[in-house]
Amino acid sequence: MGKRFMRAAPITQTLAGSVMAGAALSAQGQSEPLPPRALDWQPWSDEQAADQVCSGRYVMPAYRLPENDNPRELGVETRESDYSAEGEALLRGDVVLRRGNTELEAERIFVPANRERVDAEGDLALRDGRALVRGSEATLSLVDDTGQAKDSHYVLYEERLRGQASRLEQTGDQQYRLRNASFTTCAPGANTWQLVGSDIRLNQKSGFGTAKHARLNIKDVPVFYSPWLRFPIDERRHTGLLTPTIGFSSDQLDYAQPFYWNIAPDRDATITPRWVSDRGLLLGGEYRYLLEQSRGSVEGAWLNDDRGGSGGDANRYEGEDRWYIEAQHAGRAAPRSTYQLRYGAASDGRYFDDFGSNFGESDRYGMERLAQIDYRGDTWQLDARVQGYQRLDDPLSDSDKPFYRLPSFTANARWQLGHGFYSQWRSNATYFWRDVDETRVPEREAATGSRVHLAPVIGARFERPWGYVEPRTELWNTAYSLDYGKRNTSRDTTPTRSVALSSVDAGLTFERELTLGDDGYRQTLEPRLNYAFVPRTDQRDLPEFDSRERAFSWEQLWSPHRFSGVDRVGDLNRLSFGLQTRLLEDASGREKLSAGVGQSVYFDDRRVGLDGNDETLPPRPGQRSDVNPESYYQATRDRSPVVTRLDWQITPRWSTGAEWLYDDHRDLTERSSAELRYRHPDGHVVNLGYRWEIEGFAPSLVPGDDDYRNYDREEMDLSFAWNASPEIDLIGRYLHDQTNHRALEQLAGVQWNSCCYGLQVVWRRWVDDNDTARVEDDFNDRGLFLRFVLHGLGGAGQDADSYFERTIPGYRPPAL
Repeated sequence: MGKRFMRAAPITQTLAGSVMAGAALSAQGQSEPLPPRALDWQPWSDEQAADQVCSGRYVMPAYRLPENDNPRELGVETRESDYSAEGEALLRGDVVLRRGNTELEAERIFVPANRERVDAEGDLALRDGRALVRGSEATLSLVDDTGQAKDSHYVLYEERLRGQASRLEQTGDQQYRLRNASFTTCAPGANTWQLVGSDIRLNQKSGFGTAKHARLNIKDVPVFYSPWLRFPIDERRHTGLLTPTIGFSSDQLDYAQPFYWNIAPDRDATITPRWVSDRGLLLGGEYRYLLEQSRGSVEGAWLNDDRGGSGGDANRYEGEDRWYIEAQHAGRAAPRSTYQLRYGAASDGRYFDDFGSNFGESDRYGMERLAQIDYRGDTWQLDARVQGYQRLDDPLSDSDKPFYRLPSFTANARWQLGHGFYSQWRSNATYFWRDVDETRVPEREAATGSRVHLAPVIGARFERPWGYVEPRTELWNTAYSLDYGKRNTSRDTTPTRSVALSSVDAGLTFERELTLGDDGYRQTLEPRLNYAFVPRTDQRDLPEFDSRERAFSWEQLWSPHRFSGVDRVGDLNRLSFGLQTRLLEDASGREKLSAGVGQSVYFDDRRVGLDGNDETLPPRPGQRSDVNPESYYQATRDRSPVVTRLDWQITPRWSTGAEWLYDDHRDLTERSSAELRYRHPDGHVVNLGYRWEIEGFAPSLVPGDDDYRNYDREEMDLSFAWNASPEIDLIGRYLHDQTNHRALEQLAGVQWNSCCYGLQVVWRRWVDDNDTARVEDDFNDRGLFLRFVLHGLGGAGQDADSYFERTIPGYRPPAL
């Protein structure tokens, strides 16, 4: 008898729900794995496999029956059918049933007279676009969302999850119970890991599952047991335990077990007990919220009675309470106005070195306190804030404590006047305060008080395709009202300053077409002149709230500002000249090469320094131990170093960059840097860098500052990340201090990312500077860091991906 196609009348409940929940029987028994094809596993082609971590994917085959116009109508295809007088039906011989998106295949299907269930047997397969269930017999309800099956094999396509169960039941809408079951995300035939449980419940509505007597098997060897376990089955947020982190560093074991609380769709919290073996128990937490026009978070941690730790700073905080708190809130007050609120504080300057560092490294230098609101209009930009920082150094001298702005108001504007002319307005009013002993800091740093700064600007830019000229004048008017507290001083407490900063910037552009090989380019030749004049002004009575002298660079060739901030205006009578050439690709306009050389000629000494004295020069080297040894020479030299810079995209994969500051008077290099970079489309990254800097190059640093180094710094830096295969990444870094003949950092690691698990093993050794300028008290620390993830289940270990991205430029770690 040939195949017959029939349509049955609508049934009250969807067969799709019943099948999805209930029926999954293994024709070959739970103990016998099914071949990959029976699980809808489709291997990649040879071309596709080269870029894939998994050997294939789960793909549902096409439906055998067409979709019905009425999704509640049941379509049937069978070779034979028998009907009894009581209304029972037996369908035999490659039976196919389809209703909506669900299709059932079986050798035999029995339908009782009341049409309330379906009994299927004989190598059955059920698919609904999201899952596959295979088995030998099942009972499915047609009136509610229930069903059951024995010895089942199942696949969830999107989750790449498969498993087996001795008994599978659907207990409700998208709710299932599996007895003596297992699941894994490994490819068919590769059971690297399996989660096995006597009673597993899955709830697709809520997106999580639970397991009783859960056992994790690695290669069929039990490695973990829990009497009860809760785990996610999709990407939604769920309350429960998160992946723990484990770290080993020197003599320290660091274990943290976060607990996530999904309070509401717009609120959540994470509570993290953390055990540090040589410190004690640290309790941390974070609360986050999201409102219609704003968002924010509060986080912090507390350790009672530090045990002292180990390593180079052992016992520094023994017996003390260690803590930090950080809160932030940001939102939009109006279409052009935003606001921010932040508060951060820590018990001491090395809290984050000891507890908050990522992968044994901390880049936090301060805890900000801020309340700020701004407005961004077409002409005016307004800003109002109160702001301060806790600097994270220990020891921390009074001179290194930052000033608070209580408050600060800024108003800036710009107008185009036509014919190339423009004007600007820059203004700020701030009250500066900090908690220091005024008698223990230099006199110019002892003051607190208010500052009003008004700086109108008038300028013009006359521009043509072949060049430009831009004269510009800034008139700085600054007034103070100062309080020296307990410090006896003869300095003016209401000083003022008015000074004009004038400059003329001009450049020409010459172009020509150029052919190199088969490629066409456009080459430019761009000579540039810049003259700046700032008169010498007595600023000895002015405080030092926010000014630092800038280090020389290519950008400083063209700037009239020798200092950052507005408390100091450096005297300047200087002519800068330079020449730059660029090579632009004709097809895309992309810059292939940029090279420039420039130098400044000084017509007067630069007498104004941080002390504000316009009459005397800095002390000569050796006269005072607390003065930068380069200060006198930098103030009296008649020409700057020759600055040379280069950026070259050698090939699509190789590029280089370099900067060289060469003093042609002393015949020495003041600063130089060079980088060679390799970027491969497959993810290979190589960086080779070299840096040199003469002692005292940064003029704002003086001996005794934390960042000052009393030697010429010479460093070499090699880092790489090599994608050895789609599964394996090799990473490494070596940073060498050539001056002191020591390694500042050594790192080597491997990341293995397979179809069902990821593993990251990294060894790192580094130097901690102990928050001082002395090399003698630096100490080494080391750690072995392990992280593993079982895809679809979670994992353990410390996430160091953000650290790798910072220290290995160009590397983007693949997600484990």
